[in-house]
Amino acid sequence: MTRILVTGGAGYVGSVSVESFLAAGHVVVVLDDLSTGHRRAVPDGAKLIVGDYGDQAAMTRLLADDEIEVILHCAARSLVGESLQDPARYFRDNVSGGISLLEAAREIGVARFVLSSTAAVYGMPARTPIPEDAETRPINPYGETKRAFEGALAWYGRAYGLRSVSLRYFNVAGATEALGEDHDPETHLIPAILAAVEAGRPLTLFGDDYPTPDGTCIRDYIHVADLADAHLRAIEATAAADAQMGNGALVFNLGNGDGFSNLEVIHAAESVIGRPIDYEIGPRRPGDPPVLVASAERAATTLGWRPQRPSLDEMVGSAWAWRRAHPSGYED
Repeated sequence: MTRILVTGGAGYVGSVSVESFLAAGHVVVVLDDLSTGHRRAVPDGAKLIVGDYGDQAAMTRLLADDEIEVILHCAARSLVGESLQDPARYFRDNVSGGISLLEAAREIGVARFVLSSTAAVYGMPARTPIPEDAETRPINPYGETKRAFEGALAWYGRAYGLRSVSLRYFNVAGATEALGEDHDPETHLIPAILAAVEAGRPLTLFGDDYPTPDGTCIRDYIHVADLADAHLRAIEATAAADAQMGNGALVFNLGNGDGFSNLEVIHAAESVIGRPIDYEIGPRRPGDPPVLVASAERAATTLGWRPQRPSLDEMVGSAWAWRRAHPSGYED
């Protein structure tokens, strides 16, 4: 049994990870400011503290009072468009706030840390599938702030003995029976498709002239429950300073390794819902590469992690089932 703090544990990814940790017998404390998370998304059995991970004094007290042993950091600003409009907010929250959390952990002696990161650190990769040693060249402030915080983790490992794991992934999808995706605004393709179906309006796909088999962008997807499993395995990997972990930072990509085109996602949704989906083609979005797929072989070899729910039907089907069971989301 491990005492785990999950920042952002009332959000989509964080709450499903909390659910997984509780099922594995761990003690979980959730920290969330509820600005984008939902109080009702916090699973029964977890302790919820409403607060800001950037408040170093409060975090120091929390880590000490709840005897936290390891931190899963899911809380972050994560909208690419917003980061372009307000980079100051992203650097303040994702980098400066993250350093405050690390300093609180250092003061208390919490030496284990897992970052739910992003494959946006790669920017426009030179080759695909993308390996972890590919050059990181973010093309937006969101990706840049994640790269900067990953760098801080590496230096904290060298200087202070912090053992950390950063997990990089592209698109998370799907739901568990109890927990699903409820964002406002919604920027992810699968829930955007389902919302368009529910509203009876056409969906817009951005570009159909990419050098891909059907002309639409190809992206890597991972089921949220598979991501939660990776978070759990990463936490376990930080437990001992063995030869593999050392006193440093490990980085792993997560994904299916093949990717799906936007049209394939629509066709999967049509199969799940049982009727055609109305969509229209809009102009390309600036900076959208044709293919973004990550190689997850290192995670398979080192963490023993492989996606157990790799099909689009499973991802779209579970997301649709959750939406039908929760037509108003979490109703906060």
